[in-house]
Amino acid sequence: MPDTFVAAIDQGTTSSRCIIFDHAGAIVAADQREHRQIFPQPGWVEHDATEIWSKVRAVVAGALAAAGLRADQLSAVGITNQRETTLLWDRSTGKPVHNAIVWQDTRTSALCRELGGSDGQDRFRDATGLPLASYFSGPKAAWLLDHVPGLRTRAERGEIAFGTIDSWLIWNLTGGVDGGVHVTDVTNASRTMLMNLETLQWDPAILSAMNVPEAVLPEIRSSAEVYGRATGVLEGVPVAAALGDQQSAVFGQACYDTGTAKNTYGTGSFLLLNTGTRPVPSKNGLITTVGYRIGGEAPVYCLEGSIAITGALVQWFRDQLGIIRTADEIEPLAASVEDNGGAYIVPAFSGLFAPYWRSDARGVVTGLTRYVTKAHLARAVLEATSWQTREVVDAMHQDSGVRITTLKVDGGMTVNGLLMQHQADVLGVPVVRPRISETTCLGAAYAAGLATGVWQDLDELKAHWRKDAEWTPAMAEADREREYGRWRRAVERSFGWEQDGVD
Repeated sequence: MPDTFVAAIDQGTTSSRCIIFDHAGAIVAADQREHRQIFPQPGWVEHDATEIWSKVRAVVAGALAAAGLRADQLSAVGITNQRETTLLWDRSTGKPVHNAIVWQDTRTSALCRELGGSDGQDRFRDATGLPLASYFSGPKAAWLLDHVPGLRTRAERGEIAFGTIDSWLIWNLTGGVDGGVHVTDVTNASRTMLMNLETLQWDPAILSAMNVPEAVLPEIRSSAEVYGRATGVLEGVPVAAALGDQQSAVFGQACYDTGTAKNTYGTGSFLLLNTGTRPVPSKNGLITTVGYRIGGEAPVYCLEGSIAITGALVQWFRDQLGIIRTADEIEPLAASVEDNGGAYIVPAFSGLFAPYWRSDARGVVTGLTRYVTKAHLARAVLEATSWQTREVVDAMHQDSGVRITTLKVDGGMTVNGLLMQHQADVLGVPVVRPRISETTCLGAAYAAGLATGVWQDLDELKAHWRKDAEWTPAMAEADREREYGRWRRAVERSFGWEQDGVD
């Protein structure tokens, strides 16, 4: 099927992309545009959902033009998205009632503590697989309903729609106010803290506890099925997949077998381990989440370690400190010294996610002496990503009993060979990058193609995966454990900086 094309829309934290793939899973064309990051207060992060929708339309048109294709030459389009980012919009006008609250936003920390009560963070964990944390969508929706005047009454009357970004895009793609489909998929729904992991439906007890009316919620569907047909720039194309970005990377990395794992290095980093068709509860600070569901088949679950700040730490080093001018300058600067000079940077800018879930943590730099230079700090910036990943891998082993023997990696930071080598060193296992690094988009394209018959089954998709580069461990065990101990002490120094919602 040489003339078969599938598009994927990747709506991320900082930008929107559209990539068109051929039947072999190769990239035909792509377009990408950034959107604004809005910071109304310390710890608050927002996006303009109308701007996002405008940028999505633009990148779709741009990718089609670059490929020299018409919309009717696409077999399907799939969507992958930043996950917990939350918005509410008016069903009759199609306009958001407030800026979207981004997954990094910490304004709901006090609400989460209040909801936890005597049970604390684990109040809803058995049902949802998630700790009570500002990361997730349900508390964000509750905050909006409580803080936008008159919104709760309108929501209860069914005039308002809730969605993560996938729902917003699908609704707009399929017609918006003129018949748009209000759905989400199981992977995104599993990040709201409102869906029951066993039933894959909204949990009435949790909706009541958070005071989120069911009337605002989308219908939960599988990750790969035709939700509707697009209007506008993709007129007539089946909208046939939706996966949260990290689950989409699992799918694009062909992690279809129990025990396979991938780590995506972006703004944050997200390590997911396929645990099969039953959810594995975590006792070690991980998230139990839906990995994907194909049509009416049984869902596949994952353990996830969510790390808030990895690539964003390089951006901070570049933009806030001005030590480097471009992100790619950090590797040669870090490589100009043999080690970190004793310095460690813990990037708890929005608290710490897995495995700690400490919203009271804030970023620290430790181990400074007169010996430390900007090159040592550059190395500490990169190493922070490796060490945070090591903590997640250890927690996964404790929860699942599965010891990862190879880590598949993707995302922008994987071009940094020094970081990837350090990652292999601190894990003590090989790190492998695929030939097609855009695995998040690829996963959404694969799922949409499965739903529309472009590809027949997972074995066909698995055969497409090819290795591009591999890094093998070269650090002595004693050195690895000594450095890890120092990292853990640095992390402890970050605890307790924010108290009672006031920095």
